[in-house]
Amino acid sequence: MVIFNNTTSSSSHFLLLTAFPGLELVHVWISIPVCCLYIIALLGNSMILFVIIVEQSLHKPMYYFLSMLSAADLCLTISTLPTVLGVLWFHAWEISFNACLIQMMFVHTFSFFESSVLVAMAFDRFMAICNPLKYATILTDMTIMVIGLIICIRQVIFIFTISLFLKSLSFHGGQELSHPFCYHPDVIKYSYSKAWISNSLGMFLQLYLSGTDLLFILFSYVLILRTVLSIAAPKKQQKALGTCVCHLCAVTVFYMPMISLSIIHCLLSSTSRVVCSILANVYLLLPPVLNPIIYSLKTKTIQQAMLQLLQSKCSRGPNVRSLRGGWD
Repeated sequence: MVIFNNTTSSSSHFLLLTAFPGLELVHVWISIPVCCLYIIALLGNSMILFVIIVEQSLHKPMYYFLSMLSAADLCLTISTLPTVLGVLWFHAWEISFNACLIQMMFVHTFSFFESSVLVAMAFDRFMAICNPLKYATILTDMTIMVIGLIICIRQVIFIFTISLFLKSLSFHGGQELSHPFCYHPDVIKYSYSKAWISNSLGMFLQLYLSGTDLLFILFSYVLILRTVLSIAAPKKQQKALGTCVCHLCAVTVFYMPMISLSIIHCLLSSTSRVVCSILANVYLLLPPVLNPIIYSLKTKTIQQAMLQLLQSKCSRGPNVRSLRGGWD
């Protein structure tokens, strides 16, 4: 990665903090639930993606956005998997500057990508509840492609901006990070440049990307709530709000840990590393683990699609065996 050539120091690596500080002796046991969470995240999001791609009945705007969310969760999980398990299994504390900065780019890129997708899903719910007659005419396949393209362009601009900034930095080597992965507010405090400049840029990007996204989501739900309250029938109100439950859970699960972690890093420098580590693991593992579970349990269409796929595979099994028996 040529963009990081200016990253120089007397020591060319960072030291990753253990996933659970103070419990290094029981890392093997701790790795069991952590691995289970990673497996759930990988399998759950892969299943959601597979079902949406295979089932023609799910080729609708709501499920297109859900597939984007699952893809973001999948990539975010894969971004942190090597270093987290490396620390737990092999005590691989060291990570080179280039590897650390590349991982940091991936973590923040897919994190902001997920934030953008949550905005698109809020727009989908707004159109479905506030303008149901225009829903099919506005949210066409072409519109979904344009929204996806805008989200990708937004991420490219972010990557380009942060790459230009990182190109001019050099870092103190051998410093211990607060997490078993590279996170911008944690890494940037060890640069030779003035810390307030680095933190200000990080806060600006955080507010510009995630902050504006969250404001748009809140504004969408204000309009949705106003529309729902204008409905006379209580059952119709419950049905309308019921379609938003999964998205609201996804928004809460994603933004609460992220905002808490950002505040702790930027404003509360004296916070315990244990608290930072726990919040970081919650921020990066909770959404990928819970989102597939929430949408699978609360969305009957996805449940039915999964059951149909499983039934079709089970029905093919006996047929294949009977054919083989006939050939024998």
